[in-house]
Amino acid sequence: MEIQLWREILHPYEQAVAELMVKFRSLREEYRRNNQYSPIENVYGRVKSVSSILEKMQRKNVPFERMEAEIEDIAGIRIICQFVEDIEAVARVIESRTDMRVISLKDYLTNKKKSGYRSFHVIISYTVQTIHGPKDLLAEIQIRTMAMNFWATTEHSLQYKYKGRIPEHITEQLQEIADAIFTMDTAMGLVRSEIIDSQLDSQLQTELVRGILTSIENLYRVESAREVEKIQTEFYEIFKSGDLDELRRFQRQLDIIAEGARAQSVEDRLTGLDRII
Repeated sequence: MEIQLWREILHPYEQAVAELMVKFRSLREEYRRNNQYSPIENVYGRVKSVSSILEKMQRKNVPFERMEAEIEDIAGIRIICQFVEDIEAVARVIESRTDMRVISLKDYLTNKKKSGYRSFHVIISYTVQTIHGPKDLLAEIQIRTMAMNFWATTEHSLQYKYKGRIPEHITEQLQEIADAIFTMDTAMGLVRSEIIDSQLDSQLQTELVRGILTSIENLYRVESAREVEKIQTEFYEIFKSGDLDELRRFQRQLDIIAEGARAQSVEDRLTGLDRII
């Protein structure tokens, strides 16, 4: 097959991966902007290489004309979660969306592979808009924890090194490590709520501080430097205390001061215009 033809075939998949990554990353940021815990920690994507596609077609005895129908992971998205419980939450989000259609689910969490591999796979149908019109294609979304992803990445590297024939003693070690990782992930779920609360507090503090600093910066335009420096000093004292309720109170107070300063500035400009007229 000519290289140019492969490029034409794979380009819509590259477009799909790019769009899906933007959508899932935007979803993660939407959770955070609303001070909510995001079950999505990181998002990665890739289009399968030509050599990998050919190898899989040969292994599964897939003819070229059936490639796009039977090779489900030409476009691949990987969503990384903090906790095992988050995996189900992400899967529900995917199933509820109208811009992608779930074709099948592959649960390798409760039904781990012989190698020890654990993950949750969602095969979707996704439509991209091309110059030739809309094109429906398949994409695989892998959802796993950070620890599962570390194991899977390591195991993949060993598969490449040993060309799919990993020595038995290493295979046994990998299986033991996979079980230990799942035990650790499960144990982390016991303190999940405490960790989430801590992360949300940190996230809220970051947003409050960003808003307060922006307000203080804007006050320099309408207030005397001495007054703003007093406000700034008060902010530093409250920040050092680590009291989020006090930070919220300070932000509300700062909003009132800023609004009053803006109103006074407008009034002063109008009075100046009256004198000119």
